[in-house]
Amino acid sequence: MKKAWLISFLFFNMSFAFEAVQPLPTTVKYDRAKAELGKILFHDPSLSKDGKVSCATCHDLYTKCGTDQKPVSTGFAGKKGTVNSPTVFNAAFNFRQFWNGRAKDLKEQLIDPITNPVEMNTTPEEIEEKLNKNPFYRKKFKEIYHTNRIKFEHVADAIVEFEKALITPNSRFDRYLRGLVKLSPEEEEGFKLFKRLGCISCHNGVNFGGNSFQKLGVVIPYPWKPTNPDRYQITRREEDKNVYKVPSLRNITCTYPYLHDGSVSDLKAVVKIMAKYNLGIDIADEDIEKIIAFLETLKGKLPSILTEESE
Repeated sequence: MKKAWLISFLFFNMSFAFEAVQPLPTTVKYDRAKAELGKILFHDPSLSKDGKVSCATCHDLYTKCGTDQKPVSTGFAGKKGTVNSPTVFNAAFNFRQFWNGRAKDLKEQLIDPITNPVEMNTTPEEIEEKLNKNPFYRKKFKEIYHTNRIKFEHVADAIVEFEKALITPNSRFDRYLRGLVKLSPEEEEGFKLFKRLGCISCHNGVNFGGNSFQKLGVVIPYPWKPTNPDRYQITRREEDKNVYKVPSLRNITCTYPYLHDGSVSDLKAVVKIMAKYNLGIDIADEDIEKIIAFLETLKGKLPSILTEESE
């Protein structure tokens, strides 16, 4: 019996061990009390300078897959940004944060949108002052962080803990990798095309991306603008123009519009663009339909911290 179980276990794990893509874990470790507090802070616009912009303004978790589904976001005093807001779902699995990877992790990423003049336009000191005047927050931070004085490092820690919980497991494709369901013939053909054409060379790993920097326009040069949020802004090396952190393809059907500037609203169009500029092929419409059928299987479930009652 034990031997049979071991063989079954090994077969199950070996079934996707040789794939370049891996299923999302169904659960991750995080501190639930801190994450619940982080959820409140994430949705609280009072943290911004004018009291009108929260993290959720650009990252709608319940209906827009962790994005705002706009080309660029609207922040403090109605100002428009210049960069498409990537999804915050599964961001904990990215090897760096932001399109150009300038932040090494979620904690380092947090300070940018809070202090950016066109986003929340505030400071850690202003946030501390506001929260320490709020009886609700004083009580919550006292319970969780055992402190009588709320510090920004506590605020950041709680929000990051919440963001760690924002995983979207059990997509149809994850269940396929685990041997729980079969893909339709069109979905399976789309996955084969995804691998055969080379899409998987950039979009791989547990997050179907987010684990490398790659050039947009590696075969045919893609138009470049000085305002692009690329690696060139960090390194000033010519070869880093239009080099970005590869975006995750998880939940891609609802994280539109696409590309760093949100300039492409249609998934079919962006698949065609990537095939042309990065693979050097004019992909047939019927092949695009198959690939999109496969991409639709990457839509996961809402994170449990959004759907379950807090304890």
